[in-house]
Parts: sequence; C-alpha cells; structure tokens
Amino acid sequence: MMTYTTYSEAGGVGKTTTAANLAVSHARNGHDVLCIDLDPQEGSLSYLFDVDDERSDGTADNIVRHLIGRPKGDFRDLVRETEENGVDVIPSHNMLENLTRNLMKAAEIEEDMHPEGDFEWPKHEQLLRVLKENDVPDDYDVIVCDPQATPGDALNNAIFATRSVLLPVELSGKGALSIRGLDDLVSGLESEVGIRVGVLGVVPVGFKRTNTQQARLEELESSEFHMPVVFKERASLMQNMWDYRTSAYGVLEDEREPNGEYELETLGKYDDLAAEIEGEFE
Repeated sequence: MMTYTTYSEAGGVGKTTTAANLAVSHARNGHDVLCIDLDPQEGSLSYLFDVDDERSDGTADNIVRHLIGRPKGDFRDLVRETEENGVDVIPSHNMLENLTRNLMKAAEIEEDMHPEGDFEWPKHEQLLRVLKENDVPDDYDVIVCDPQATPGDALNNAIFATRSVLLPVELSGKGALSIRGLDDLVSGLESEVGIRVGVLGVVPVGFKRTNTQQARLEELESSEFHMPVVFKERASLMQNMWDYRTSAYGVLEDEREPNGEYELETLGKYDDLAAEIEGEFE
C-alpha cells in the first residue's frame, strides 16, 4: 500500500494541485485511490474536486468527529466519489479549524478515565486509528493526505498515518528553498510524531529559470534530497483547474486549456512523478 502526505510550509506553492494530479495519475494507473483533505481553507482539495458542499454544515458528520471519537454516522458515508477524476475523497470541514481544541478535549476525557496518571491519549495517532478500524488499508492501494500549510495536529495525524512525505517547493518568494530549512522541517516532523519519516522527494514547482531559481535548483541537486521532477510555471493550466474544479487531466481532456498540446508535457511529468512514487513503495 502507498501512503504519503503532500506538505509545504508555505501556502500557494502547489501543494494541493500536486496532491490532486498525483492522485488522478495513480487512479489512471489502475490503483484505488483515497484522498484525505485535512485543510480547513476554502481553496482546498475538496473544493478542487467539487465535494465541499457540506463544509460549513455544523450538523454534518465529518472527519473531525471520527478523530475525536464522536461520529454521527458510518465512516464510509464520509467518502465521496469523483467520477470525473476516478478518485475517492474524504472532504474537509470547517471543524478542522478547531481540531487542536477538540483533540485536547477528547484527550482530557480519555485521560480522566485513567486516574492513576500514567496514561497519555495519543492525539496524533487518531487518523491512523480511524483508518484501521474501518479497514481502509484493505480497500485502497493509495492514500494521499493533504493538510494545511502550517504545523499542527492535522499535519501530525497525516504524517503519523502515512509515514511518508512529498515536499512541493517554490524556488523563490514565499516558498523559497532552503536545504537547511528542509532538514529542519523533516527533523521537526519526526520529533513531533516520534517516528521516522520517509521523504519521497522534493518537487520544485513554478520554475521560471531565473538566476536565483537556477542557483537554488543546483543547490537542491547537490543535496541529499531526491528531486524526481521539476515543474515549470504553468499558471494558466493551474488556474483552469481551480476554475473548472477538476484535475489538470480533466482540463486538457475537456479542451478547456488553449495550450493543451503544449501542456501534455506537464501531464507527462505528473505521470513520471506518480510512477516514481509507486516504484519507491514497490
């Protein structure tokens, strides 16, 4: 089984579009794929795949209720099928904004039941617990988690459940690459959740071949981090994904991108990256 989390410390550098397109590529390769959206932002993977209609419904069952042991229904009812993309999604919900507070309350309740004082409720292990209890690993070949671009309990649960991370980075601006920063990021994740975290790769996105970006790309190439592919700037294609709420594959197949033939190179890189990840797990 293949499980990984896409994560970037900076928002807007292609984390969610990378997760979405890789998930579709895995599905096109014949795998059963589940995406878990742990990002409470409006512009999340749930929005992109058009399954966010219950995001603000306070009465709806959602992933947070299951993480804290207070579900309102069967876990399987959370899963939404995306026929166009061939990927199943557990959507995000506004309750994720208060995930830490809710986990702390659940921890207090659980720990109060152990007055001897030697019990600590593992709040970062709850996503893995929910997935195992509902036999999700038996039903899917690939699980991709997409948490928000900030440290916290959503990220910790995703990392603990998947044990592997893919790091999209921008080589300039708010997502500027720092090899030391990447080292610190991975070390911090491992320290926070108490496990070894496998880095599947660092993926530069929005590459424009400026002198600054070229220098940072060379720095990455000489580091210990694996760099499977480099994505050039594809602003039009990425914007069309959000406008039409589908993957890059859907945009091109529906002829919604005027430079479709040119953009086939981009799809090829997503396919190469998906194949690289599948090879790592094999």
